[in-house]
Amino acid sequence: MKSVIKGTGYILVHAPDMVLHNGTTQTTERIVNPESEYLKQLPKHIRSFEQVLAYYPNQVYIGNLTPDELAEVPQPWCDKECPKTDRYGQFGQIMPQEEFLLLMQACDVFDLVLLDKDFVAAHKEQLAANPIIDESIMARVKDGVEASEIEHLVKDEHSEGLYNHDKLVGCVKRAHDIDTNLSAHVMHENLVSKASSVMSLLSAVKNAGIEKDEVEYVIDCAEEACGDMNQRGGGNFAKSAAEIAGLMSATGSDARGFCAAPAHAMIEAAALVASGAYKTVIVTAGGCTAKLGMNGKDHVKKDLPVMEDMIGGFAVVVTRDDGVSPEINLDLLGRHCVGTGSAPQAVISSLVTDPLDRNGLKITDIDKYSPEMQNPDITKPAGAGDVPLANYKMIAALAVKRGELEKAELANFAPKHGLTGWAPTQGHIPSGVPYIGFARNDIMAGKLKRVMIIGKGSLFLGRMTNLFDGVSFVIQTNSGAEAVGGVSEEEIKGMIAKAMKDFAATLMSQGE
Repeated sequence: MKSVIKGTGYILVHAPDMVLHNGTTQTTERIVNPESEYLKQLPKHIRSFEQVLAYYPNQVYIGNLTPDELAEVPQPWCDKECPKTDRYGQFGQIMPQEEFLLLMQACDVFDLVLLDKDFVAAHKEQLAANPIIDESIMARVKDGVEASEIEHLVKDEHSEGLYNHDKLVGCVKRAHDIDTNLSAHVMHENLVSKASSVMSLLSAVKNAGIEKDEVEYVIDCAEEACGDMNQRGGGNFAKSAAEIAGLMSATGSDARGFCAAPAHAMIEAAALVASGAYKTVIVTAGGCTAKLGMNGKDHVKKDLPVMEDMIGGFAVVVTRDDGVSPEINLDLLGRHCVGTGSAPQAVISSLVTDPLDRNGLKITDIDKYSPEMQNPDITKPAGAGDVPLANYKMIAALAVKRGELEKAELANFAPKHGLTGWAPTQGHIPSGVPYIGFARNDIMAGKLKRVMIIGKGSLFLGRMTNLFDGVSFVIQTNSGAEAVGGVSEEEIKGMIAKAMKDFAATLMSQGE
């Protein structure tokens, strides 16, 4: 049995006040250097919602522009305005902060999120008008409380403030008096991740054209961890987000692997479906407040806007073979093993060439590679360079060494087999998966045959091991669709309808 990609969802949330109050770079700076020039200058570099809509990479992320179109725009992009500025795209949307704060409150099931009643009244209709938000979610939005109650909780009860345009409009209360795992700060992080995952799930279900009751399993692969002092990080984000999204037939669990987690989760989902265990599985992840403004110091120093002001999220619907959707080839899996080591050539070999060699393929037989899709507009000013391009240079060099690419073609490898990065630096979010939506489109249109998604992770961040991590998988043309000449889904539906009509006519002519 094969597993296929039925649809995807990609969402962004503009979170300017969370940059100021919740990003780790900023919260740490307030502790070690509260009077720093950086903190004084930071507010001047915060973008408006209109500015983030006009930012090229954001429009690519939700599907209004393609990676190829982005590659034609000279870098940097932060000083340019994209002509397509719709907040809604083919994959999802860019949600303003006001709506998201209300959604956070709707995702809270322990009465931890309080919002100012005037703020709720001013923005409730705005959330209700959102096409993915239904009555079940709106029924969870409370009327709000007095501003004085919120001020007291933040000032005297260790609650985490919620701000809009630098005005206190709500708070997240601590869930336990002494358990640091249930502190207001951690609860805020987790509720943000949950709410952005809910957005991603709802977008993916809508885009895949499936019913919510068809979803049987959800895998969350974000970088946050929920639990208490007795089971720190025990989970479960997946089932908690599925509950709010209305996936009543689903169960689920969390997969954690730092930045490589989405690729791990996609392989698990494909295997679960291919084994027959579940018919429909969704891989999902919300965003990470800790990484908001992560490279803000470098951006401010260079008089750039703080571009890490977006919370990211994604979801991918994996189902049993429908005969047309791109399939996940479970024979073409790469893995960074314990004994692989951290040398660049060893890493690329384990993730790219090893699975290709096992299947008699060359590096150039993969039409597109999607490794770490970090936005170079963000990483280059911070000194990290163009991350996707660095990956493509390593893959191309290995292809030359293997005799699969002429040395003269090195410079053409990245444009032909690579992608220009566009994803926000939300850790796990850029790790290969932002391209899955575009890959599905291009494969079904017959433009591409094989795409490799590569997830890599730094396990040493947890101080449990010095090991690196990574896995890869290949999405390819559905063998059923390939057998009928790579025709489109609509053409296949037409062929089936015609065959049924002809069959009915034959029965009638025979008097049956």
